[in-house]
Amino acid sequence: MMGEQSAMQEELFYGFSLERYVPADHLLRAIDRFVDLSGVRQHLAPYYSPIGRPSIDPELLIRMLIVGYCFGIRSERRLCEEVHLNLACRWFCRLGLEGDVPDHSTFSKTRHGRFRDADLLRELFETVVRRCMREGLGGGEGFAVDASMIVADAHRQRGIETAEELNPTAKRAVAEYLATLDDAAFGAATPVEPKFISPVDPAARWTASWGGPAVYAYCTNYLIDVEHAIIVDVEPSTAVRQAEVTAAKTMIERTHDEFGLWPERLIADTGYGSAEMLNWLVHERGIEPHIPVFDKSKCKDGTFSREDFAYDHSSDTYRCPGGKLLQHYRRRFTTPRTGVGKDNTLRYLASKHDCDACALKPRCCPNTPARKVTRSIYEGARDMARDIAKTDAYQTSRYQRKKVEMLFAHLKRILKLDRLRLRGPCGARDEFHLAAIAQNLRKLAKICSRRTVIPAS
Repeated sequence: MMGEQSAMQEELFYGFSLERYVPADHLLRAIDRFVDLSGVRQHLAPYYSPIGRPSIDPELLIRMLIVGYCFGIRSERRLCEEVHLNLACRWFCRLGLEGDVPDHSTFSKTRHGRFRDADLLRELFETVVRRCMREGLGGGEGFAVDASMIVADAHRQRGIETAEELNPTAKRAVAEYLATLDDAAFGAATPVEPKFISPVDPAARWTASWGGPAVYAYCTNYLIDVEHAIIVDVEPSTAVRQAEVTAAKTMIERTHDEFGLWPERLIADTGYGSAEMLNWLVHERGIEPHIPVFDKSKCKDGTFSREDFAYDHSSDTYRCPGGKLLQHYRRRFTTPRTGVGKDNTLRYLASKHDCDACALKPRCCPNTPARKVTRSIYEGARDMARDIAKTDAYQTSRYQRKKVEMLFAHLKRILKLDRLRLRGPCGARDEFHLAAIAQNLRKLAKICSRRTVIPAS
C-alpha cells in the first residue's frame, strides 16, 4: 500500500532543542570546545563608544567568520545565508532558532575599522596557538617554514607600469601600498621593480614564479611545529624569495617572544639555504639548519669545482688537486685589507707560475691564466648545513617538511583560499590569519576528539 504524507499543519507549541539536533560528531561541535572568545570584548572595549545604540556582538561576527573559513565559504553573503538556514551554524554562533543574522555589510565595516585597529585576528590566532600548546601539540623541538603564493583579487590584464599612474581616489589600496614601501617583507624586499602594478591592489606582486602565466599575488608564510603540523605563526609577504626569508626570521623571533618556543632545528627548502640565512640560524640563533645549501659553485663544463679544492682553516688557504696553494693575499699591505667583496665572498688566487706548469690546467682553468676560488664569509655555517645533510636526522626532516606543503594544499583545496577576496597587505593578513585559525582548530578537533578536553579558561 502506497503511503501518503499528510498536509503540514502549524502547531501552537514546539518542543525543540538545537543542542539535541546538532550531531555529536559534527565538526562545529568538535571545534566549539576549543574556541575561547572570553577576551574579545575586553580587547575591543577601547574601540567602542560607551554610549549610543548597541552594535552587533563582535563575538557573533568572529564565530561566523570561523564558520566561513572552516567550511571554505568564500562569500560573506553566502555565509549569512548558511548561518541563517543551518541549525549547526546557529548553534555554534549562539543564535538559537529566532536570532537575527547580521547583514553581510557589517563584516566589511567592522573589519576595516575596529578589528584592524585592535589587531583582533592576530590576538585570536595567538589564543588558538596557546590552546594547542596546552593540549600538548606544540613542543617546539622542530619547526618547518615555507611560503605559498596566493593570487590577489586583481585582474592580470589590467596593470600600469609606474606608481605615478595610480589613481589617487583609490585611497585604501594606495595608502597601504605606500605604507609598505619600506617594509622588508614588501616594498623593500628587492630593488627590482615589478613589470606591472595593479591599480586596484598595487602592493600585490606581478609574478610568474609558479611557472604559469604571470599574475598579481601575495605569499602566505607558515612556521609549523613538525610533530603535529600546528601552525605556530603566519605572516604575509610579497611574492619574492627575499621577502619569504625575511618573513621566516620575523616568525621565528616572534614565536620565541610570544610563546617561548625556540626550535632545535629548522626545516626548509633550498630557497632558505642562502649563506646569510644559514649564518643567522647557526651563529645568531643557535638553530640547526636542516636546509639544502644554496650553492652555485658546481662547474658544469667538466672543470674542477670548489669542492675539489681542500680548505685549511689554520692557514686560511686552499690546496688544488695538483697540490698547489691558493692564497687570499700573496703580499702584506701597509693598510690591512679584509678583501670581502660586495657579495660577502673572499677570493683565493693561485700563482700564474704554478698554473702554467701544471698538467691539470686544461681541467682546472683552461681559459684563465690562474685559478680563482671564492669562499663565503659565512662558509662555516654552510659547512655545518652540509654536515647535517649527511645524517639520518636530515632524511627524517626531509619527510617532515612535506607537512607544511600539505597544509598549503589543504588551504587551497579544502578551505578554497586559492585566491584572495580582500585587497591590500591588511586584507591578505586578515585572510591568512583566519585561515590559519581555522586550520589549527580543525587540527585540534581531529587530534583531541578522543581525549579528555581541558576546559578553556
